[in-house]
Amino acid sequence: MSIPAVEVAEFRERARAQAADFPPALTDLSYGTFETIALHQAPVTDLMLYRPAGVAAPHPVYVNLHGGGFVLGHWEADDPYCRLLADQAGCAVVNMDYVLAPEHPFPGAVEQVHALLVWLTEHGAGYGLDATRMVIGGHSAGGNLSAAVCLLNAERGGVALRGQILDYPPMDLVTSPSAKPNPDPSIPPELLAFLLASAEKFDNWYVPDAAERSNPLVSPVCATDLTGLPPALVITAELDILRAEADRYAKMLEQAGVPTEHVMFTGCQHGFTHIGPPDQAREAWRRIADFLRRHLA
Repeated sequence: MSIPAVEVAEFRERARAQAADFPPALTDLSYGTFETIALHQAPVTDLMLYRPAGVAAPHPVYVNLHGGGFVLGHWEADDPYCRLLADQAGCAVVNMDYVLAPEHPFPGAVEQVHALLVWLTEHGAGYGLDATRMVIGGHSAGGNLSAAVCLLNAERGGVALRGQILDYPPMDLVTSPSAKPNPDPSIPPELLAFLLASAEKFDNWYVPDAAERSNPLVSPVCATDLTGLPPALVITAELDILRAEADRYAKMLEQAGVPTEHVMFTGCQHGFTHIGPPDQAREAWRRIADFLRRHLA
């Protein structure tokens, strides 16, 4: 599928402008406290790294994947939260700038993220990182990629993951967004139509071949064997159209014997950890930090 570059650029620019209308959920956080490490012959050209204050190296590692429907978003959106997690959990945070669709459709990002985990396992010690203690996680599309990478690693090996954090992730790309139940009647019809059309675009750009969307690395709810996956923290939002599929995946993990913490935040919409309400966002970040602290110990 050929998509004009100008269409992609305009779509992303509109999304950036709309995102600017939402103030951050937490306004007391620090920005720009990372170090940038230039890499060569690695899955990424730069490693955005947040080291915990007052903790001696080598540091356990959390790899963070931003949201954006596989098409939008940027690592910088998670910048202050990565600093928060590094200090609260006492771990190093790698804030990954993964490839986006449609320039890099599935499995581009999944393969790149797994390759970075392997690279960290093999080379992290040289940067003061202990990749034998590593958790992967992300928000929205980043949560989907985190689950997919855990499934891929179960097949290939190469990485000793201690946990996965799935924050309001899309887990079913087989079902059309317009066919998913909407638990939030307060969304104006015009806005809902726009959101659903955007979600359709995300799916089409990320996985152009609809037949491939039943691949568990695209739609983790299609997986038939989840045994042996790393412990999971699954966060869902009551008013999120993606809630049902993420709830379903959490139950699948539990039934497969995977230690799973599943928490649903009442009265919250998709993206609440970044746009609020502040109290619920702060509690969600506290839960993430607590999960990291326990599983990276």
